[in-house]
Amino acid sequence: MSRARSLAAFVCVLLLVVPVASGVGGAASQTDPAIVAAVPNPVADGDAGEFVVLDVPKTGGNWTLGDGERIVSLPADRPATRVAVTADPNATRRLTDEPVVAVPHLALANGGERLRLRRNGTVVASLDYRDAPDGERLVRTDDGTRWRPAGYQPRDVTRHGPACVTGFVLPDSPDVPLQTLRDAERRLYLAGYTFSSERATDALVAAERRGVDVRVLVDADPVGGRTARGAKALDRLAAAGVDVAVLGGPRARFDYHHPKYAVVDDRALVLTENWKPAGVGGQSSRGWGALVDSPTVATDLAGLFRGDSGWVDAVPWRQYRQGRTFESGAAAQGSYPSRFDPTTATASEVRVLTAPGNAGSALVGVIDSADERVDVIQPTVGGRQEPLLRATIRAAERGVDVRVLLSGAWYAAEENAALVEWLNDLAERRGLPLTARVAEPDGRFEKIHAKGVVADDVVVVGSLNWNANARTENREVALAIRSETLATYFRETFVADWRGGGGGRSVWLVVAGALAALVLAVVVARKTIRFD
Repeated sequence: MSRARSLAAFVCVLLLVVPVASGVGGAASQTDPAIVAAVPNPVADGDAGEFVVLDVPKTGGNWTLGDGERIVSLPADRPATRVAVTADPNATRRLTDEPVVAVPHLALANGGERLRLRRNGTVVASLDYRDAPDGERLVRTDDGTRWRPAGYQPRDVTRHGPACVTGFVLPDSPDVPLQTLRDAERRLYLAGYTFSSERATDALVAAERRGVDVRVLVDADPVGGRTARGAKALDRLAAAGVDVAVLGGPRARFDYHHPKYAVVDDRALVLTENWKPAGVGGQSSRGWGALVDSPTVATDLAGLFRGDSGWVDAVPWRQYRQGRTFESGAAAQGSYPSRFDPTTATASEVRVLTAPGNAGSALVGVIDSADERVDVIQPTVGGRQEPLLRATIRAAERGVDVRVLLSGAWYAAEENAALVEWLNDLAERRGLPLTARVAEPDGRFEKIHAKGVVADDVVVVGSLNWNANARTENREVALAIRSETLATYFRETFVADWRGGGGGRSVWLVVAGALAALVLAVVVARKTIRFD
């Protein structure tokens, strides 16, 4: 164990003896009764194994499920709160990880049903559908219900606490994520969008050689293509015996596998940055990160990793790369000052947010709960009607001080300048305590890539961009961390970046964005950019 890690662990022990608020546990809170999902049309003869997923308390009344033609009673001895209800339990067990409950005569029509969950005869939840696609699961998401590949498992927000958390920013502290990888002793699960860092590759290969269980999962087809440098890094990992897979293909559960996290023994590292020199290497982007020393958070994210890497859309790297060519491209080589050292504090609560499914609505809830101040740092925002942006406007309408800081990078300059002007004009017309700026790094970093929020004493760090695709189609991971100390730390870094910012109306930004449009179209002609 490194000296730095030993010191951090000692600090954590001291911090965790401080009393924290009661009522914070390591498991998800009890949810309301709900029809969570349905698979009416499995790929099987006679639709064998069709099922409905329910969230139902194990006590408290007579529970039934009806489809408009018949009503089936749920047994009182259900094994869990969330269960898969089916008339064919043996077939259903091959299709889902939820505990299976057998009921007679449950039949779901492929052409459509109106499912009703009742308690003592009163409807408490419903789910309607039409024209069920082959082999897909109807699930609830932030913006209603959607059909997903059957391998997609919806998740609730999970709550953990207290936990010792180290907050840091990039490019100031690239040694934090790197040293975390180097310290692995038992397991190292790394999830990312892209991977091309030589130093991270070295750390993973060394961990594999000393017997650590090392696994890597990245996106199969990132925007702009995979670089030759990235392919070489994955080749090295696979040759060393690391389990490397890419997520994608015709049966993909997500548009993009876009999270940036690692599970290292009993710690969880969650970042806004990609595993490449520009990101975790500290050679370009402003990013945020959080290292959580918590067995329950680590177990939570390890379960997510295993679920995401354990279905048919996860393809072994060696199989995927056969016959493929990769894009050439130089790695970032920037050098930037280190102005903000990491800080460690006790968080009274850590919430794990994921998309698709819960991250968007959970983050809206964080902003809607703020009473004093909300600070937002984002590469871009997906338009004036983006629900997360509307939440910041609502906060300002109730008197909360709101600041929104956006990237000045060439590919986002024009649209960000226009949005900043609209927000500032809106605030001026309506007398709102809201201000927006486009960042001017002034040599402290190259561009903003962080996706962060500080709302009173809650910090949100993760991969979630503020657009519809990120919220509803991509796999994203973020943490909502409640800690006054960490909120103060990230707000101080925000203020430093804010003070370097301009008013967002500079002509050069609009011109630069217009000139860059043609280059952007050529670089990503085969895929539409839906996130930064």
